[in-house]
Amino acid sequence: MKRIKITNGKLITPFRIVENGTLLIENGKIVGTGEGEMSFPGAEEIDAAGNYVSPGFIDMHTHGGGGYDFMDGTPEAFREAARTHVRFGTTALVPTTLTAEKKDLLELLESYKQVKNENFGGAQFLGLHLEGPYFAMSQKGAQDPRYIRNPQREEYQALLNQSSDIIRWSAAPELEGAMEFGRELSKKGILAAIAHSDATSEVVAEALENGYTHLTHFYSAMSGVTRRNAFRYAGIIESGYLYDQLTVEIIADGVHLPPSLLQLIYKQMGPARIALITDSMRAAGQEVDESILGSKKDGLPVLVEDGVAKLPDRTAFAGSVATADRLVRNMIQLAGVPLLHAIQMISSTPARICGVEKQKGSLTIGKDADVVIFDPDIQVLATLVKGDVMHSKL
Repeated sequence: MKRIKITNGKLITPFRIVENGTLLIENGKIVGTGEGEMSFPGAEEIDAAGNYVSPGFIDMHTHGGGGYDFMDGTPEAFREAARTHVRFGTTALVPTTLTAEKKDLLELLESYKQVKNENFGGAQFLGLHLEGPYFAMSQKGAQDPRYIRNPQREEYQALLNQSSDIIRWSAAPELEGAMEFGRELSKKGILAAIAHSDATSEVVAEALENGYTHLTHFYSAMSGVTRRNAFRYAGIIESGYLYDQLTVEIIADGVHLPPSLLQLIYKQMGPARIALITDSMRAAGQEVDESILGSKKDGLPVLVEDGVAKLPDRTAFAGSVATADRLVRNMIQLAGVPLLHAIQMISSTPARICGVEKQKGSLTIGKDADVVIFDPDIQVLATLVKGDVMHSKL
């Protein structure tokens, strides 16, 4: 029986911050929370030294980190990227693909099966996110145009039959076959998300009726107001504000979205509809000037400057190099969001969107002991995944 007692911390609960808080962990689960000293015989004690004790950060959209991309398709890439992100407070993540050939996606699904249940000292995997390849070419962003195509029933059924590990899939709903695709995902309990799309609000409304409930990297690679024959049409961005049924995710690296838009999104939607994501590529957690977006085999060369990855011609961002701690710090320092709400957007909200809210997302008795200890500047001091210390500077 493994017991851990975290003491002398500012405990972040779903509703308040408990000064001089104590957290009790037994066999990977939270079994007690409170203020002041709590008896817990035989427990290993961790002194939080007056720092914050928070639920673990959940990143529901990341492509890699530490020099590895999940599109490398190897077990090593999965392990090393997860080990990188755990150092910055991420206790659970959703490995995300890029547009690719079917055979490459099938190989990636098999590599994920090998590592998904391993305890290798990193963030826990929640399942896979397939980002594409069913996108609008006009909103491709940094996605490789060689692999962008319309939904093909035979193809996506083969992928779904190959793996039960896909928990979300992003697509452009205006494409031929995309509504049927959304219904199929919804039927299987997979989160259908709108991404890299030029849909109008009318198409978004139809997409909602066909299973799409989430907007991938809000504002990035999606339509806003357009004019056709002098008439204005609302796009996906406006739909995010219009339809309360939609949840959104934002890349709060301070580059993809300026402070004014971070403030606007938070003001209009609130923390219960917003998940913070890194959308990080392999250069996250590294000090490099150049990198590769996608697999080493045939990925796109990118520049790393101004705190973001860019295409070589600087016409588009090519994923972020952020880690989860930076997202929280930016929401507080750039957008003026209260700490409790910033933590909600990186813990309980993504947990609910991903369907794991009963196990993760808050420091609540009975849930997994996914815990982050950080200082007032959101510098991560320790990370625990299911009660195991994966990283510590304490």
